Amino acid sequence: MSPMGIRLSPLGVAVFCLLGLGVLYHLYSGFLAGRFAFFMLGGGGGDGGGSLGAGVAAGGGGVVDLRELLAASVAAAEKGGLEVRRVREGNVLNEKAKGKTREGAEEKMTSGDVLSNRKMYYLLKAAFPGVQINTEEHVDANDQEIISWDRTIPEAIKSQIQPKLVQADSVTVWIDPLDATQEYTENLRQYVTTMVCAAVNGKPVIGVIHKPFSGYTAWAMVDGGSNIKPRSSYNEQTPTIIVSRSHEGKVRQLASQTFGNKSRILSAGGAGYKVLSLLDVPETDQAKADVYIHVTYIKKWDICAGNAVLKALGGQMTTLAGKEISYTGSDGNEDGLLASINIDHRALVEKLPALDKMSQN
Repeated sequence: MSPMGIRLSPLGVAVFCLLGLGVLYHLYSGFLAGRFAFFMLGGGGGDGGGSLGAGVAAGGGGVVDLRELLAASVAAAEKGGLEVRRVREGNVLNEKAKGKTREGAEEKMTSGDVLSNRKMYYLLKAAFPGVQINTEEHVDANDQEIISWDRTIPEAIKSQIQPKLVQADSVTVWIDPLDATQEYTENLRQYVTTMVCAAVNGKPVIGVIHKPFSGYTAWAMVDGGSNIKPRSSYNEQTPTIIVSRSHEGKVRQLASQTFGNKSRILSAGGAGYKVLSLLDVPETDQAKADVYIHVTYIKKWDICAGNAVLKALGGQMTTLAGKEISYTGSDGNEDGLLASINIDHRALVEKLPALDKMSQN
């Protein structure tokens, strides 16, 4: 009997205790799972791993969950895409020249580039403050906007990919807020994409390519999963080669020397669009190709997402000489690129030795 004359039921006490245990489990199961995963990664050796719970929950601190980063990257690409579409449909591009490419072509910037960049950068920066983010457009240091991510992981990602923790300082995120700006100004909407890539120790592991005007998004994580597949058939002997619109003449000459007159050349805008041409994209205005070739300097935010997607699906993107591209250090890749899937990539590199020379022109 209790002091107030109230009898406590043993069954009621048991139920109350079980409910309390349930609440504690709900609150701390994620933390304990994270601690265990971090231990399995070798992080339990007195190097600051005690703050793991906060690091996993907020994307900062010492570790990052790549599954969360993939989900946030999809959200960022799609949020940026909304800005790209809104500006284009409102016809308020405010087009400006921001310089010239190495080939002498005018490099353009629009309100779509700027506003998309702002949304994508600040969403990822708020969610993962401990991660280095490289982006194509300038970020105003005085802009303190915080764009929140609701931390929702889509079921398609959750069902395929398990949590995977890596050290935050090993991750570099590359953002392309509007790929194919030239085509965007010409209203060639099918070529336009927004892209996010995450590299771990310089190797691309997460890729997101979003098409703002159709709403289609391709994503993949190396050794994880993807929502896109390779095409069912490829022609290695007489391939269809997709190239930049400005490079069509150079590559047509090269293809003729290498494959005779049997190969086909497609020209298109945007590196993201060209990578998608190698894959099974369910859209009628998406070109289909066997090989993607770029013969000059190209920025890493243009190619990192496509590299990660291809790598996750068993394909390859290398320099023209067949070397892996590292996504650390400088923001440019000097040596062109060759991308393929379901084709003997090494044999293709050896078949096209003249490409290495062309990349220096």
